Amino acid sequence: MVVDGGRIVSIVREADLEVTGSDGCHGVPVEGDTIEISGVTGPALAGEVGRTVRESADARGEDPWTAARRLLVEDRLGTSVLQHVGHEENVRTIMRHRAHTGGSDGILRGAKPHPRAYGTFPRYLGHYVREAGVLSLEECVAHLTARPAVRLRLPDRELVREGYRADLVLFDPDTVASGATFAEPSVLPAGIPYVLVDGRLAIDDGRRTDVSAGRAVRRSPV
Repeated sequence: MVVDGGRIVSIVREADLEVTGSDGCHGVPVEGDTIEISGVTGPALAGEVGRTVRESADARGEDPWTAARRLLVEDRLGTSVLQHVGHEENVRTIMRHRAHTGGSDGILRGAKPHPRAYGTFPRYLGHYVREAGVLSLEECVAHLTARPAVRLRLPDRELVREGYRADLVLFDPDTVASGATFAEPSVLPAGIPYVLVDGRLAIDDGRRTDVSAGRAVRRSPV
């Protein structure tokens, strides 16, 4: 997209999205029925939230390409979306790899953010460990804690050890589970009674406290 004299003008070809593929969809063609509108900035567009691009197009008698451009222009590029794409077996294969680390790029924005914003890590522990057996509990904890700390060069956070930052999550392996879904993406997880950030309780007996102990961190230079 470019802006010309205050007017947003599309410079992306339809074929880039629907025929040859797009970086935003991992190099494959975009399908209007797999992209859900999760948030808008314009109040007049609130009715679009929860629709797929194809549903938005059908409601106006448009093709998905036209509907996507129209929505972006009307919302001044403020629209956020969810993409219902991916391959579960690929996910599990990557998860088992020795170099894998867990993380979430969930964005807390829009009326319907992706459920990974609230549910990524309890889903690992509940679904992929307890229910599916993709990883052992010990392996999964390492994938979510020590391994990313080592990769990001955060030497005072990778282990529970004297002198290290006390960022601790106390959970019940028999009940921990993600409560977030696509329909209700902001539901808090179950089975996590205590969370300490830098030694201070952020979750106490399952309830959020007013503590804001988190801070930006920089990785070690070596």
